[in-house]
Amino acid sequence: MEDLLSIRNLNIEARTRMGIVKVVNDLSFSIKKGETLGVVGESGCGKSVTALSIMNLLPEGILSISSGDIVFDNVLITKLPENRLENIRGNDISMIFQEPMTSLNPLYTVGDQVSEVVRRHLGLNKDRSWAKAIELLDAVKIANPNKKAFDYPFQLSGGQRQRVMIAIALACQPKILIADEPTTALDVTIQAEILALINMLKKETGTAVMFITHDMAVVAQMADRVVVMYQGKKVEEGTVHEIFSNPQHDYTKALLAAVPKLGEMASKKYPEPMKLVGDDSSIKPKPIVGTEQPLLKVNNLVTHYPVKGGVFRRTVARVHAVEDVSFTLMKGKTLSLVGESGCGKSTVGRSLIRLVEPTSGKVDLDGQDILSLASKDMREARSNIQMVFQDPFSSLNPQRPLFDQVAEPLRNYGTLKGNDLQERIAVLFDRVKLPRSFMRRYPHELSGGQRQRIAIARALALNPKLIIADEAVSALDVSVQAQVLNLMMELQVDLGLSFLFISHDMAVVERVSHDVGVMYLGRLVEIGPRPSIFRNPQHPYTQDLLKAVPIADPNQRKTERDLNFKPLPSPIHDLSHDPVPSEYKEVSKNHFVLTTDCGY
Repeated sequence: MEDLLSIRNLNIEARTRMGIVKVVNDLSFSIKKGETLGVVGESGCGKSVTALSIMNLLPEGILSISSGDIVFDNVLITKLPENRLENIRGNDISMIFQEPMTSLNPLYTVGDQVSEVVRRHLGLNKDRSWAKAIELLDAVKIANPNKKAFDYPFQLSGGQRQRVMIAIALACQPKILIADEPTTALDVTIQAEILALINMLKKETGTAVMFITHDMAVVAQMADRVVVMYQGKKVEEGTVHEIFSNPQHDYTKALLAAVPKLGEMASKKYPEPMKLVGDDSSIKPKPIVGTEQPLLKVNNLVTHYPVKGGVFRRTVARVHAVEDVSFTLMKGKTLSLVGESGCGKSTVGRSLIRLVEPTSGKVDLDGQDILSLASKDMREARSNIQMVFQDPFSSLNPQRPLFDQVAEPLRNYGTLKGNDLQERIAVLFDRVKLPRSFMRRYPHELSGGQRQRIAIARALALNPKLIIADEAVSALDVSVQAQVLNLMMELQVDLGLSFLFISHDMAVVERVSHDVGVMYLGRLVEIGPRPSIFRNPQHPYTQDLLKAVPIADPNQRKTERDLNFKPLPSPIHDLSHDPVPSEYKEVSKNHFVLTTDCGY
């Protein structure tokens, strides 16, 4: 079959203060009509820059093509004038970006933004372009498109916004669709729906797809062929079955080894570190057993947020973020809370440490009633509970050296001073496997994985009993993610730490957890030992959540028929709403499933 897009010996350079840096080095590959090519690699490998070069969207004065050719439909597009490229962009080649909120204009309705593309490229009048926009929104499975077309981007969920971006990209039935990490920021259920949608539309329109991602499970679900990139170079290329069943390059092997695979812990009762390529240790990873001594007891936790309205800003409704949640976390163990965005899992974590004040309930940490403490006593109690957030760059101060940021908790509590403080920080850097020379660096000088290690070092500074990890590895590349997860499990064994691990990644949760709680609309719908939850899910929501997880095996692809998710209802209720208590049935030892109606 004839090549639709061909990249030949492409070189892209970046202008920096240190001089010219080559970010893409002698890259060559092609895409055939109707084919899906997966381009994979970690952040900084050059895959997104390559995509931008195809669209001629490289930032002027910063990045430029120094040599090489890009041929699209037998036309050398690297030499085309801008007016010719404008007709190709959106019309013949379209692109879906990672974060739809930054790609959509917040001042225009989604209907206006879809119809604008149609008017620009197809020359339809206002009425016909609006009708076409409704048709496109319906094609990407947006419910009630006639109404949603009048909504602004902020009124849509993340999954709906990404569907709008797909509608815009496919408006003119392009010959090739470039999808740059289109599902990375989405929950697992929404991700599954978006992947199935792209596959369905590809089959209907015959569009070729260039799918850029660092998620090997997504590649297995989507790609016909795969190009693996590392440090600006192509290190391996082959069919998706060849790459997954017989990888040749060490980097490809490392990427695949670092992917947590759903089901690989099925025969194991306890969590254990991942075996990484390049780890020469012949010692078999030891399972993390933990203890049966309770550390944290949460009973009937409720957290509501007021909704203000009217001239006097009175409370007119409440957001029922957490509703009657109870669980116990043992010393030296990990309890994971999973669910979609908006289910209340992060609010549970923040309520425990009283970053948000719970409405009612009881939280007992090693015999101390956290919710009854006065401000001064609560400050002391927080030394036993620390938090690691999703984005380390936003939780670190860009203007302070790393030494000061790790030392800050110790200075705040007056624990150590002088040489003792210096030595303690040095030991913490050793503990998270960072060179002591990094102590004088700033956050921007570190990679994402290194920054998250700093966040973990800061959390360890006060010797806490419990660490709440709120999506702590979801923003990291797969190999870096594996290293950070292994570090957390190693610290758990060495220091006897307990973790409340908050995540939407079921494969990661299966790897690190002793117990798992599944949340939906503020309630725990199922909770129990990790093997029971994954082998014998009882609640319909848990079953659907596990069905949605992409598997890093091209022989186990999911179709839209496999997915049957109900939209998440609004958690906002009027002041008269009186929620019923949560009632559970024990289906096996310590495995409980919600019997109260939760709306799913």
